[in-house]
Amino acid sequence: MMDKKVRVRFAPSPTGPLHIGGVRTALYNYLFAKQHQGDFILRIEDTDSQRFVPGAEEYIQETFDWLGLEFDESPQKGGQYGPYRQSERKDIYRQYVWQLLEKGEAYIAFDTPEELEKKRKEIPNFQYDASTRMQMRNSLSLSKEETQELLDSHSQYVVRIKIEPGIDIRVDDLIRGKVTINSSVLDDKVIYKSADELPTYHLANVVDDHLMQITHVIRGEEWLPSAPLHVWLYQSFGWEDSMPQFAHLPLLLKPEGSGKLSKRDGDRLGFPVFPLQWKDPKTGEIFSGYRESGYLPEAVINFLALLGWNPGTEQEIFSLEELIGAFSFERCSKSGARFDYEKARWFNHKYILATPDEKIAAMFMPVLEEKNIPASHDYVTQVVGLVKDRVSFVKELWDQSSYFFVAPTVYDEKTVRKRWKVETPHQMRELIDILEKMDDFSAENQEKVIMKWIQDNGYHLGNVMNAFRLALVGEGKGPHIFDITVMLGKDETISRLKKAIETIPTPNV
Repeated sequence: MMDKKVRVRFAPSPTGPLHIGGVRTALYNYLFAKQHQGDFILRIEDTDSQRFVPGAEEYIQETFDWLGLEFDESPQKGGQYGPYRQSERKDIYRQYVWQLLEKGEAYIAFDTPEELEKKRKEIPNFQYDASTRMQMRNSLSLSKEETQELLDSHSQYVVRIKIEPGIDIRVDDLIRGKVTINSSVLDDKVIYKSADELPTYHLANVVDDHLMQITHVIRGEEWLPSAPLHVWLYQSFGWEDSMPQFAHLPLLLKPEGSGKLSKRDGDRLGFPVFPLQWKDPKTGEIFSGYRESGYLPEAVINFLALLGWNPGTEQEIFSLEELIGAFSFERCSKSGARFDYEKARWFNHKYILATPDEKIAAMFMPVLEEKNIPASHDYVTQVVGLVKDRVSFVKELWDQSSYFFVAPTVYDEKTVRKRWKVETPHQMRELIDILEKMDDFSAENQEKVIMKWIQDNGYHLGNVMNAFRLALVGEGKGPHIFDITVMLGKDETISRLKKAIETIPTPNV
């Protein structure tokens, strides 16, 4: 298969917001394609007209625009194998449905929902297959005349694939190895519905993969049960030579307990399960997304890549190019991957640290504008450089840096009790005198002069410096204190010291 150009597809259904597990599936497709100089294709599987949700397709495209994973072919970009929406390929599917019917590999069934329900009640664990199909109303049990009469009267029907029992079907999976399923466990699945003139997932999937020359089908473990049927369909069409290789990825599991990751887990534990924020068009309910929660796209990609795959080394931080070079199915897990949302925060912290201060400042500026805080981009960039090591998200920068923009109006009680002593107001007045006489307000000169003053007077270093910090910040936090004073400037530093002396009550002896 590798002698052909690698072509993979990500084929979501536009039935709502894209789950983060779907994003991981797309990422693995992308990594594999790019590693082999292949094509990464977006195909929209919108044959389920009853579940179609307006805006879902646009959401999918916007997700990958944000992540920077570019499709080589898609509904938006086009390509020589289009259309790339299944709803626009009706005529193509109809041609292949009739091909199967003519070959005797499929048949027409006229059973109504009521008739099917009645049969389910009659036969425990009813399955529409070789053992029951002749009891039903279909083109195998009816005469040609009866069948044609029903077709002429425009009776609704479905087309079912004809599965012969007792045949071993082998699925070669790049992650799970050889999987053999006996055809007797399969039912005659519906592959086409006259009601909407659309195929079901199974037929559309196989026809599209064949016509689009897909070489590898990389999808979630939940699709593994459908693989034998897809192999059967390839064989029914006589397309064995073009059958893609399968790779079924491990499920994303709940952070705790058992079962696969769901939206309820995110709601309960406070993390997103969708890449972007989603507003339900019917209910108006809003669901959080990784982008709106402040995650950087590079962090999301790195985090997802390591959920179900490991590089075999201690390395955790990977650029997209490094992931492309390192990815392999041999190192994909067969068992589910537990979703560690705390690790996602860790990755975001690491990527914030690695991102240039100017870029983080540009992301922080809207927060300041929302609070009506005037500040130059250069100033904000310097502030970001001092505090970004303390945050996991850009939105947390305000809590860590607000004192650079607004003087404190209240002072942390615990720090006041511990550090604001009887002698502190006098010491702070002395400090003001020193600062006022200082011509060189660099951090180095401030530190040299102030440290000498403390030492010469025999003052308690911790109490003086922490009281100084309390006056500037309002609490005992922040970067190196002389980095703070340089940013604030001499006048603002002195002003804050004076305000603290006036505001903080002197403790009783």
